[in-house]
Amino acid sequence: MIIDIHGHYTTAPPQLGAWRDQQIAFTKGDGDAPDPSTLQISDDEIRETIQANQLKLMNERGSDVTVFSPRASFMAHHIGDLAVSQTWARICNDLCARVRDLFPDRFAMGAMLPQSPGEDPATSVAELTRAVEELGAVTVNINPDPSGGFWTAPALTDRSWYPLYEKLVEYELPAMIHVSTSAKPVFHTTGDHYLNADTTAFMQLLKGDLFRDFPDLKFVIPHGGGSVPYHWGRFRGLAMALGKPELEEHLLGNVFFDTCVYHQPGIDLLTSVVPADNILFASEMIGAVRDVDPRTGNYFDDTKRYVDATTSLTDDQRAQVFEGNARRVYPRLDRALTARGL
Repeated sequence: MIIDIHGHYTTAPPQLGAWRDQQIAFTKGDGDAPDPSTLQISDDEIRETIQANQLKLMNERGSDVTVFSPRASFMAHHIGDLAVSQTWARICNDLCARVRDLFPDRFAMGAMLPQSPGEDPATSVAELTRAVEELGAVTVNINPDPSGGFWTAPALTDRSWYPLYEKLVEYELPAMIHVSTSAKPVFHTTGDHYLNADTTAFMQLLKGDLFRDFPDLKFVIPHGGGSVPYHWGRFRGLAMALGKPELEEHLLGNVFFDTCVYHQPGIDLLTSVVPADNILFASEMIGAVRDVDPRTGNYFDDTKRYVDATTSLTDDQRAQVFEGNARRVYPRLDRALTARGL
């Protein structure tokens, strides 16, 4: 199987964005808070958006299953207060669960959390629990910077995150570390903000000893790990300077990277530096980079081509990247696939 562990509902029906616009207006003092019940999206409208977009590309590119979560840039945790984020998270998570229900052999559900700047991370536990127990989520996205570029949140190793981590371990749920929209114009959301955050998250984990307390906790750092593979020697050296073990011992039992890297040299580097057991196939298709590369004639985000072509992986390692690692890191996904005979 080809399992893509990084997909977002970037093509949701326009009613979703229109409802969110009303909610954002409310946070600015313009009108009342919109009622979630006024957001009406039919099953047929969901089918149309998926069949014409994600499912079409999955079939063309040869991927079988996508882990599908709310649009990352739409999370925008810096907008409004905790109540605003809680309402928005429920709406977006319910919608992704409906996608999974309509296409159960092709999509698994991932959830967003209702984070808000200055709020205790424990406030997200209730929605995490609902997403798993009621909606069947196989992963959640954790935003290490709910402020949208101001980095006011405690480091991922801070004990304030522990109630959330305890639930993740209890549910055998890996978390993708994924920021959202930049609130600072100097940062481009999907360019430097996303990739900076990937690098920052890795460095936060390197500086701490989180996995001594949570040996079973699993994190996926997306977009190939930001700058991490390119600067692997720097991070090894910093680990030594900080008195930490080698990265393989210190982090790689718990930290994984995806293949959302949009050119062949990038995938070649990732797969030659990071052990194959720590790489999971992903594309984030119809996401940050949607165009065709004029140098190759293929879409930038058709990452399966790069994984197929790299000489840094053996055939057995390639199978692990495409399927085996996802089944191991995402136990709930594996059980859901197995239950369907997949």
